Amino acid sequence: MNSVRKKLPYLLLIAFIAIAYAINQSKPQVDKRSSSVVPILTVEVQALTTQDYQVVIESFGKLTPKTQSELTSQVGGLVININEKFSPGRFFNAGDILVTIDPRDYKIKVDAADAELAQAKVAFDEEVALSKQAIKDRRNLGLTKAASAFALRKPQMAAAKARMAAANANLKQALLDVERTFIRAPYDGRIRVKNIDLGQVISPNTSIATIFATDVMQVSLPIKNTELGLIDLPRNKLPNVSSSSNQAGKINLSKNSLPRDNVTVINTLGGVTQQWPATLLSTAGAVDTNTVQLHVLAEIAQPFSHPKFRSLTVGQFVSAQIRGKLISQAVVIPNSAIYQGSYVYIAHNNTLQRRAISIGHQNKNSATITTGLHAGELLITTPLGQVSSGVAIKVLPAQQPAKLVKSQKDSDND
Repeated sequence: MNSVRKKLPYLLLIAFIAIAYAINQSKPQVDKRSSSVVPILTVEVQALTTQDYQVVIESFGKLTPKTQSELTSQVGGLVININEKFSPGRFFNAGDILVTIDPRDYKIKVDAADAELAQAKVAFDEEVALSKQAIKDRRNLGLTKAASAFALRKPQMAAAKARMAAANANLKQALLDVERTFIRAPYDGRIRVKNIDLGQVISPNTSIATIFATDVMQVSLPIKNTELGLIDLPRNKLPNVSSSSNQAGKINLSKNSLPRDNVTVINTLGGVTQQWPATLLSTAGAVDTNTVQLHVLAEIAQPFSHPKFRSLTVGQFVSAQIRGKLISQAVVIPNSAIYQGSYVYIAHNNTLQRRAISIGHQNKNSATITTGLHAGELLITTPLGQVSSGVAIKVLPAQQPAKLVKSQKDSDND
């Protein structure tokens, strides 16, 4: 028994050595035939082509009336009648009597001026008669010496004539004041603000309403500085002055205008979106100090009388599309293929290439590329993150741009 106890440590040691040796001999073997597989991206591409591209510049602005006035009374008095059209939002026609001021005081002045004119006519006729009588008396007396103007009563006759003219002018003024008690609309328009009411006593030059014409409305549209070269700016130069000797001092007024309806104003207020045709009229006289952008002015004809469209509203904000220049042989790509506004991915020999680009014009959906891309190259349209050039890719069959855009005929059939 003692001998077994003495041999036990040695037996345990031998057992541990045997186990360690067995573990060392049974290590997992690496399969040298396996190798790392390079991942392959599957991407869709678009074959690039060139096309004529119509630049459309997006902008926005607030509608304002082209003609707006403060309607004032030229005479004072008691307001005795107000037209039912004289109310905020109501329309009126040129010549409508909107407000009537009590004319009785002014009619009395007409009677007084008429009487004054009658007396002046009598005084003038009397001086004419006295002048004729003076000439006759000198002839009867046989006086041959030239008579003075006073003797022939010429100055007295001229003074009487002047008094008659003054009395006639006073009568015309009195009649004009009576006419001005009927305040008429100067044009077809609409009441914006009403300042007076029935029974109110007003003084001359009182503003009775703010009105605006309904024939034309306008909108001021800011243009980005980078887009100024993509649009023909109207009326941005002085008229040309001819240098010919026979044309000296005459101005040659070049039209320098764009075709009508080159702007589309989009109205979303009150229902279905409607597109109003408008005309680019002129540029602002200076760059806006707040936005540091140049504004162009567009006009919309008959904004309240279109047979199909809803009426526009003064003060409402609208978006606008301005047709600019036509770019020939342009490379156009979707915005979704552009990363950080500066590069795209190109498929070349089943590898991915990162390509820096320069954008000429960009709208909500697409962009024209001035440098970096050429017709015939394959643009990767599959959304990617940060990918390095040289990555192996699998390219699906290229799609032509015409297949990516639904035709107008297809849209009409939907």
